[in-house]
Amino acid sequence: MIFVRVPDDRLTGPGFLFEFEPENAEDRLAVPLSRVDEIEVDTAPMHFIFHSAFCRSTLLVRALNIRGVSAGLSEPGILAAIAADPKALGPLITPILRLLARGRSNTRAIFIKPTNHANGLIPALLAASPQSTAILMTNPLEPFLLSVRKRGLMGHRWGRKLYLELQGYTPIDFGMPPDEVFAMTDLQAAGLAWLLNQNYFTTLAKGADRTRIRTLDGDYFNRHRGETISAVLKFAADGEDFAVPEDLGASDVFRQHSKLGGQVSNPVADEATDQEIAQVEQWLDLIGEQLGLQLPVSQTLL
Repeated sequence: MIFVRVPDDRLTGPGFLFEFEPENAEDRLAVPLSRVDEIEVDTAPMHFIFHSAFCRSTLLVRALNIRGVSAGLSEPGILAAIAADPKALGPLITPILRLLARGRSNTRAIFIKPTNHANGLIPALLAASPQSTAILMTNPLEPFLLSVRKRGLMGHRWGRKLYLELQGYTPIDFGMPPDEVFAMTDLQAAGLAWLLNQNYFTTLAKGADRTRIRTLDGDYFNRHRGETISAVLKFAADGEDFAVPEDLGASDVFRQHSKLGGQVSNPVADEATDQEIAQVEQWLDLIGEQLGLQLPVSQTLL
């Protein structure tokens, strides 16, 4: 396992932790997996931000870096590694979470946002950390599909792969033979992936861990930033009030793109894209109605 020294100010910068490369060799350390469970650290209460992708979860976890209150870790690579090989690395979930929960700068809580490709681990992560709360963050279909389209060929490929991935751990039989699955447009496949995630989040929110799970609409968060951050902190603290700044919604993290840096720009569709998204939305509404699903998942945090 590779340990990387990450300065506190990097946590509020754009991008993900798995992308971070320290400049100095002494800021990296390799430890045999067999010794990971032996490492003892002082920990802070730890909580999760899970998400369906393209719903401002990166922005939220960056905004949760509040000096003296909380720290947010955006997509540490180790959780993606476990998701890629759960059979081999699954037994290390508990010590890995303990290491990720190591206290930083007198923080009272650590918020961890895994990649959405680790969502299949949610039950195992919650079981390994029974005191943790979880926010399930999502958004409506249209902005999700616009983000897929905005990323061009690789975004379209990502949407198809996400559909296959979700069918692997939270499947729904749509009654489609292989040739019909193959014939779907890229946005249809991405839309079904979004629907599978809505169904998965709905199941989790109503399941055995429902008392420590809340759902959050990413668009609502963008309109009510300070209120949402306060609600996340209050939920994590089991109703206890954190002494937090009053201007949480005015944090500098909102002044730049959460993943790329620079100015924020919203995806803009052309007429053909608008028509295709509307058609996919109508199609998914019919499927959701047949399955008895509310699309998207209703918000319960606020």
